[in-house]
Amino acid sequence: MLKVGVAGLRRGWGLLHTFHNHRDAQVVAVCDQAAELRHKASDEFGIKAAYADFAEMLAANLDAVVVATPAPLHAGQSIAAMEAGAHVLSEVPAAWTLDECAALAAAVRRTGRTYMMAENMNYFHYLQVWKERIQAGEIGDVFYAEAEYIHDCRTLMRDAGGELTWRASMPPIHYCTHSLGPLLDILDDRCVSVVGMATGSHSEPEIGSTAMEVGLFQTAGGRVIKILCGFTLTREPAMHWQVFYGTQGSLENSRVPWEEAKIFRAGDEQPAAITAEVSHPNAPAEALAGGHGTSEYYMVDDFIRAVIAGQPPPIDIYRSLDFSAPGLCAHLSAQQGGTPVAIPDFRVS
Repeated sequence: MLKVGVAGLRRGWGLLHTFHNHRDAQVVAVCDQAAELRHKASDEFGIKAAYADFAEMLAANLDAVVVATPAPLHAGQSIAAMEAGAHVLSEVPAAWTLDECAALAAAVRRTGRTYMMAENMNYFHYLQVWKERIQAGEIGDVFYAEAEYIHDCRTLMRDAGGELTWRASMPPIHYCTHSLGPLLDILDDRCVSVVGMATGSHSEPEIGSTAMEVGLFQTAGGRVIKILCGFTLTREPAMHWQVFYGTQGSLENSRVPWEEAKIFRAGDEQPAAITAEVSHPNAPAEALAGGHGTSEYYMVDDFIRAVIAGQPPPIDIYRSLDFSAPGLCAHLSAQQGGTPVAIPDFRVS
């Protein structure tokens, strides 16, 4: 039975539920600066060890720590947790700077702890169905793909007191992993260079948040990928959109939830619908506790299985950085007027 601590009880609330329901885990500690969230966790789950300070929680002799705090803290807190002897499941992105990426990879190698980034979109059922069909060659060899994540998050850019939160200053492309992660997983590829561009601040000039940011990536496999992210836009509903182009066809979902994804193959007269949802149809009822369909249920199980077996998780440190570092480099490129930027590979050669 793994003794687990959860840090960050806003995004971490769904992960707390998911670990609480797992037969091989026990959440014994939580951490958040908000007293009301600590009290809520204690009341609902009977967790007696509730901390305001992350370092104090690490002293509780935990087997694993969930890092679901604000994104700029992820790398530093993940490193601290591993140095304290805990395995880590970190929310996205893995790091906020390229130096943090290198330090995080070094910490995993130095401590020998299991590290996994919680990219839950890789566990969306419809994307796993797509992965099977694309890797089976249904649209031939994929040479180009796109993804977009558009979500009006302006209500999250100020706290209850009206002060700006970390999201207000976040470059949108830093949060590219929900878009890029599934594409790279499906294609078994990594990005090697990027050209980035940003729109500047339009929707919320008083906040100063960049409205939209785009990255055009070259991959090690010779493919081109385009990623667009925006979080201060007047658009509903929020959407994740993906498209793949191959030598024998294409596969694309809709920008609105009431239309099905379509696959079109050479020789077809019309595109065919793909009826797959976010949630796995055969998952148990408790699999929905994470808040994003059944994705957290399978993601957390993979993390726990990896820790118990002493094996690398599906999204290990290097895949985590494959998903995270390209967004950091895309923003650097945008700051330099769209100059191409090489994306480091943090594997030890």
